[in-house]
Amino acid sequence: MIPRTLFTEEHDMLRESARRFMETEVLPHHERWEEQGYVDREVWQKAGAAGFLCASMPEQYGGAGADQLYSVVLIEEQARINATGLGFGLHSEIVAPYILHYGSEHLKSHYLPKLASGEMVGAIAMTEPGTGSDLQGVQTTAIRAGDHYLLNGSKTFITNGWHADLVIVVAKTDPAAGAKGISLFVVDTAMAGFSKGKRLKKAGMKAQDTSELFFDNVRVPAANLLGEEGRGFAYLMQELPWERLQIAIMAVTSAEAGLDWTLQYTRERKAFKRALAEFQTVAHTLAEIKTEITCMRVFVDRCIGLLLEKKLDAATASMAKLAATEMQFKVLDRCVQLHGGYGYMWEYPITRAWADARVQRVYGGTSEIMKELISRSL
Repeated sequence: MIPRTLFTEEHDMLRESARRFMETEVLPHHERWEEQGYVDREVWQKAGAAGFLCASMPEQYGGAGADQLYSVVLIEEQARINATGLGFGLHSEIVAPYILHYGSEHLKSHYLPKLASGEMVGAIAMTEPGTGSDLQGVQTTAIRAGDHYLLNGSKTFITNGWHADLVIVVAKTDPAAGAKGISLFVVDTAMAGFSKGKRLKKAGMKAQDTSELFFDNVRVPAANLLGEEGRGFAYLMQELPWERLQIAIMAVTSAEAGLDWTLQYTRERKAFKRALAEFQTVAHTLAEIKTEITCMRVFVDRCIGLLLEKKLDAATASMAKLAATEMQFKVLDRCVQLHGGYGYMWEYPITRAWADARVQRVYGGTSEIMKELISRSL
């Protein structure tokens, strides 16, 4: 086993605490959350009270002022039990950083403490019904009208959309300017003209509330613009490497958990009076899976190291996202096969992890888009 060298004793203590939280406050309820289509709001508040939200935010805004390894630990412990209903990572490590990096002091002091406590839930609205990975093609507009912008359009597939109290919206402030006409806005869901559509029913990640959002002449104060008008696309490109690395981290941890469940199953399950793991074809498959996961773990950990050194570029992050998510689904699919008929039963964690993993190759930029981005660097 190749040892991981990223973490300190302090990170290990956090991992123990996070693991207890996930096993006591999340795992016993997750099946019920899958059936209702969203997690209980109470778990957000409990996570905030435990310091598990916005850990990398400065203490002055309610965070722990911790390094991003704290966030890595929290992402891994959530993925380890396949708690895909929790939108904590997006809330803490995508929404909050946009406000921290590009928001005014007023926006930071008003919203970040509420995100850190779980009082407010954050979402980011990029995808539209007719626009997926092509962010330059968004049709939602925000047209300046005095000291406000009038926001019109719709978004879909929005994680945390149903629970959201705050949404970062990608909109065109100059529809004729292409990428240079995109801006980002902080939209409070209490604003008039904002509405939430139905919760979307998905093939996997059934406990994660995913919704449509609609904007009908929403009057967004000009002070809610993030950074400069027309710079939104550049801001998105700066933040996307960390988002994609988070997906890779989840993918590797999910694959590791899948292997653990499968090792346990194949050691206990018997066929022809022998444990499945004693058959060479099974043992060799497990060996291949272990090798693939180990190689990916080393690569992703190195990417985490580059992130901490502020040296992670977009192409490398895209490689991590592409390779890790493709590996994840391939591994989990083989683990399902080794479970036989039980691998198709929803009560088994491997089945839910397999179904949940399929979208990892789609959101955050599809595998095909990752290849396009990587190819441009060659």
